[in-house]
Amino acid sequence: MRTGERGGTREGTRDWAAPVGLRAAEAAARLRADGPNTVAPPARRHLAVRVLHQLTDPLVALLIAAAVVTTVLGDYPDTAVIVLVVLVNTAIGVVQEVRADRAIAALDQLGAPTARVVRDGRDLLVPAAEVVRGDLVRVEAGDVVPADLLLTEASRLHLDESALTGEAVPVGRTAGEEALAGTVVTTGRGAGAVVRTGSASALGRISALVAGTRPAATPLQRRLVGLGRLLGLVAVVLSALVFVLGVIGGRPVVDMAITAVSLVVAAVPESLPAVVTLALALGARRMAGAHAIPRRLHAVETLGSVTVIASDKTGTLTEGRMAVQQAVTADGARYAVTGTGYAPYGHVHRGGSAVPVPEELRRLARAGLLCSDAALSAPDDERPDWGAVGDPLEAALVAFAGRCGLDPEATRAAWPRVAEHPFDQATRRMVTVHRACDRRYLVVCKGAPESVLAAPLVDASDDEVAELTATAHRLAGEGLRVLAVATALVDTAPDPAAPAGLRPVGLVAVGDPLRTGAPEIADSFDAAGVRLLLVTGDHPATAAAIGGQLGLWRDGDPLVRGDHDDPAAAPPQARVFARTQPEQKLDIIAGLQSRGHVVAMTGDGVNDAPALRRADIGVAMGGGTEVARQAADLVLVDDDLSTVAAAIGEGRRIYDNIRRFLRYALSGGVAEIAVMLLGPLFGLAVPLLPAQILWVNLLTHGVPGVALGAEPAEPGTLRRAPRSPQESVLGGGLGRDVLVTGALIAAVVLGAGVVAADRDLPWQSVVFVVLGLAQLGVALAVRAPRPTGARRANPGLLVAVAGSALLQVGGVLLGPLRELLGTDPLGPGVLLGCATVSALPGLALRLARRRHPGGAQTLPTPRRPVDAPGVADRHDEPVG
Repeated sequence: MRTGERGGTREGTRDWAAPVGLRAAEAAARLRADGPNTVAPPARRHLAVRVLHQLTDPLVALLIAAAVVTTVLGDYPDTAVIVLVVLVNTAIGVVQEVRADRAIAALDQLGAPTARVVRDGRDLLVPAAEVVRGDLVRVEAGDVVPADLLLTEASRLHLDESALTGEAVPVGRTAGEEALAGTVVTTGRGAGAVVRTGSASALGRISALVAGTRPAATPLQRRLVGLGRLLGLVAVVLSALVFVLGVIGGRPVVDMAITAVSLVVAAVPESLPAVVTLALALGARRMAGAHAIPRRLHAVETLGSVTVIASDKTGTLTEGRMAVQQAVTADGARYAVTGTGYAPYGHVHRGGSAVPVPEELRRLARAGLLCSDAALSAPDDERPDWGAVGDPLEAALVAFAGRCGLDPEATRAAWPRVAEHPFDQATRRMVTVHRACDRRYLVVCKGAPESVLAAPLVDASDDEVAELTATAHRLAGEGLRVLAVATALVDTAPDPAAPAGLRPVGLVAVGDPLRTGAPEIADSFDAAGVRLLLVTGDHPATAAAIGGQLGLWRDGDPLVRGDHDDPAAAPPQARVFARTQPEQKLDIIAGLQSRGHVVAMTGDGVNDAPALRRADIGVAMGGGTEVARQAADLVLVDDDLSTVAAAIGEGRRIYDNIRRFLRYALSGGVAEIAVMLLGPLFGLAVPLLPAQILWVNLLTHGVPGVALGAEPAEPGTLRRAPRSPQESVLGGGLGRDVLVTGALIAAVVLGAGVVAADRDLPWQSVVFVVLGLAQLGVALAVRAPRPTGARRANPGLLVAVAGSALLQVGGVLLGPLRELLGTDPLGPGVLLGCATVSALPGLALRLARRRHPGGAQTLPTPRRPVDAPGVADRHDEPVG
């Protein structure tokens, strides 16, 4: 919102900003009328409302129903486990909701705690919350702007607006322009009238976006909701069918009712939430060890379903620090300069090879150093990296001097400054005068090339000027900010306001460099079938240059400009978005989600917070703003985007393990229902008693099922396409595999029962033992494949299966268990036969896997990102 839309016209604002400021009484009245200059806190939800919201989830409701059933049946161990799972999941969900309150509260910390205002003609230091419209506020270097100001005076005023706009370069502001709340004064000083406070300020509007943006359900949550409904319906229908057939066959109604209810419990894998929770918790711990902290558990799995990553530029793909990346000396030689952050050491390259620093380049670096006011702060216990003191662009010149072998402090001491003309927005240049050791004077001018490379300031031929100007245009086209530098050694100190006769010494091109390894990170996303987008508030030329370096953009590709285009209507092949506002980032994400994508958003600034909340998963840089961290689902402690690629692999591992458990548990339920339905047709009147069904269910769905959630990742996890967001959790052939596996188990169990009945053996006990052992064998058969020669991981599954197998056999060997379960003792020979037959389904599955490995589609490594296969807006561009 521009000045005049709120709080009066520009002319009225000038009246407010009289030199004496507001009267104290008037300020107090406005504070009562408008409220404090703070972000409006979110409406608090009562704890009971939060808990009720969690309990109405369909899967949780199904668990509660299962707990009621097991309680009625007296199966108290199962009841305790189910209730514990419900409590844990409810607690996790409530904690997730509370994070929204913290995201808003973090904005209070970003705002200036105090502000210098003029009231009744006196300068006062007041809490920032007491600043009101019309206050005259003074700011200087290091201050955080407390509210939106209309500047009435500005002297060399530059603001760091990166947290709001994503612009890495400080922006100069003059009288008549606005300074927005939450920005930081890097150099100069200024004063202005407050035009907007609190939620009406720029910071407040972003806060409203964060508060109004609620995270959508994750793909896993949506899939599990659908699965819960399906399983509940199928279990009830089939159990009712068993009940009807039993009654028709002459069985007592009460007995068949208990059997039917037992089958409902057996068909529903009540340990699924426990498996999911364990898998997510283990994944969260692994990711934390890799310097990625999940703020909510389901975010861990969501990463595995991501099809698009919309990444901010500043501080995410780039270092978030200004650096001299290219330098051109007066003779036309071009050099690339490398280094990390503001560290005053690095390397100089020419033609792709490191070279010694030539004297011409050293002279250019010395001139840039002398004609700057910034300094560097060395690392300490609180800040592990070199930092900038003053204007970041000038700090880049200081670091550049260090990388050219100069000692900044010693050089400045050897060339003391005796006069200067500060940077002038009108002339777009700065001039300093320094005393040389031979009593002559060195005049240095730096600024915009079109301002510096002009007569009479420089004394150079037309060809020299034309060549440097053309080079400056090429560098600017690469998204770099170009400064020209000229010097002259004279006998008498000149007037710095009117320099003349200087000689150009070269150009320096300053930018926010890519993070080390960023192109390789982009390639890793390509290999995983994940599409990387660059979404930034920066200049289109800068966005195009960064996109080109990452392999996301080339000449002829669309580049969407938020100040001209509608980002939400961008063509599907667009990968670079420039000049985007926080509201437009939300539109971009919503548009992608409407086309079926699962979107991850990365960022570190206040302007990224709403989009981080709106995305399926928000990823914040640990070194970014607190607001971004609180709004995100995943925080990268080491600010390394490559961690996201590893986290995607972890998310896919988790989802694979959940599907692995479903294949194991649901096939067991299918087998149990099939045995109960078909048994009477083969002369087995009541194949299993209710207690026996529940015992098998407890042993197979319990610890072994949970242990499956800890299986390692399959080979090639990050070399396959992500699964379609629209695919059911039973999709990709899993539903078929469940039915086939269940049929195998049922066939073996019924066969064993028929043979035992023909030999006058206790066939019901044989059915009971074979059913339990066959399901445990399947648990071993569906384990994750391991690379050739690798050691088998997850020994906990072997222990769980062995323990459950012993308890299953104990059901026919131990007297108390036989009495509880209604089984008969079996001899060693019969038990050996049962174990042999039980191994058949598992062996069949292992042989089938070796002959037909299957798996998701594996992608070759594309140089340019491709869209995720299977999503709603799949492009014509072939995979790979």
